Amino acid sequence: MFDLTGRVALVTGGNGGIGLAMAGALAEAGAKVVLSGRNAEKSAAATEALRSRGFKADAIEADVTDESEVAHLFQQVMLRHGRLDILVNNAGTTVRKPPHELSLDEWHVVIDTNLTSTFLCSRAAHALMKEGGGGKMINIGSMLSIFGAPYAAAYGASKGGVVQFTRSVATSWAADNIQVNAVLPGWIDTDLTRKAREQVKGLHERVLARTPAGHWGIPADLAGIAVFLASSASDFITGTAIPVDGGYSIS
Repeated sequence: MFDLTGRVALVTGGNGGIGLAMAGALAEAGAKVVLSGRNAEKSAAATEALRSRGFKADAIEADVTDESEVAHLFQQVMLRHGRLDILVNNAGTTVRKPPHELSLDEWHVVIDTNLTSTFLCSRAAHALMKEGGGGKMINIGSMLSIFGAPYAAAYGASKGGVVQFTRSVATSWAADNIQVNAVLPGWIDTDLTRKAREQVKGLHERVLARTPAGHWGIPADLAGIAVFLASSASDFITGTAIPVDGGYSIS
């Protein structure tokens, strides 16, 4: 029930961190994965790394905050691979400042990258998945979909929006046999969170103290949930928001 052989998966922001770990897991389960990002060189290197492991992988450069580029991205997926079964909306960014110091441009960058891109890609994927008889969408939220942080107003708003968007489209598209779920990563060791540890004094110690598992997560900790939510094992699960956080959200 976890076999993804013959399926095509598109992972936005899939050329590094959590996105690449999820893409690798989907490919290992048999899917052909398409990585999308703005950094073509980074995407090419990630694709080659997957291919070197014997996986089927492709890369398409796109800015998923731009409606026309999103349309081109999905056209290219269909031209190259003929179908789309799985979408992982993983593209994301943040600006760490108190809310009163945020500029409007900074607010828009975070909201557009994290939330608007999820809407644009999901909308584009819906038509293709409906025509193909169904599909799976996995939206990447955050612990800050649940909690507040003084330095993450835009990020928290965007990730809270991702969860509510997930619930809305899950109800709308269930009749089309499309399951839509969110994953809420906890404190995962990535380039983004390494910068957070540099910018937020005491963050590392507070995370360790609150996490029952006793350590930060790694991108590979998101591999299993990606395969589960992309496979037929989760056919009767939709509209959920699942923390993958070593117990941080329950302590």
